[in-house]
Amino acid sequence: WLGLKKIYSIASQGNYILRIELQDWRGNRRHIEYSFSLGGPGSNYSLQLSRMSGSIPNALPERTELRFSTADRAGDTAGDFNCPENRLGGWWHSECEETNLNGKYITPRSRGRLDRGKGLYWKPKKGRYYLLKSTKIMIHPTDLKSFD
Repeated sequence: WLGLKKIYSIASQGNYILRIELQDWRGNRRHIEYSFSLGGPGSNYSLQLSRMSGSIPNALPERTELRFSTADRAGDTAGDFNCPENRLGGWWHSECEETNLNGKYITPRSRGRLDRGKGLYWKPKKGRYYLLKSTKIMIHPTDLKSFD
């Protein structure tokens, strides 16, 4: 993690693209890109996304202000349920089921199963869980041609 303060400092200098790269336990690699804005500490580093492209279905709400939350500092999450406390790791939670890229790193049990709430996963609203072996979150200025 680069850290929220540093990411905010970089992202506040101009327009950036957020790219999330995911690898599952079978070696499949997928990505998704968003245009985004990140608020500062006064807004709990609120994140707003707009999907641009990708090879995986979207699992994060678009055009919604998502506040970063941790087990000891809850942001706006679903009802009274504290997502980071119950799902492990800090994240921009809106509903506890959509995704957790800062969960505990655990290998799947037999047949690819794992405790979904505790590990790394990506869950589109209407789709299956993607149980993840690795994730990469990157940003780059919009005037850069590509990540390659």
